[in-house]
Amino acid sequence: MRRGCARPACGEAATVTLSYGYGSATVWLEPLTPEGHPMTHDLCDRHAARTVPPRGWELVDLRQVPAPLAS
Repeated sequence: MRRGCARPACGEAATVTLSYGYGSATVWLEPLTPEGHPMTHDLCDRHAARTVPPRGWELVDLRQVPAPLAS
């Protein structure tokens, strides 16, 4: 069964898991974890791309970035 985006009224499939740590004031975006967890949020690509951390927090994107094509 596919997991959907956690944003209200979004019907897209989740592709990213968002987690956060209050102690370190950090928000992490990572590839979708195999199983959901109550302390994380699953997002679609569109909502993950629009994620902005609270003021004073750091956003760490752990998703794979495709390597540039060789010319």
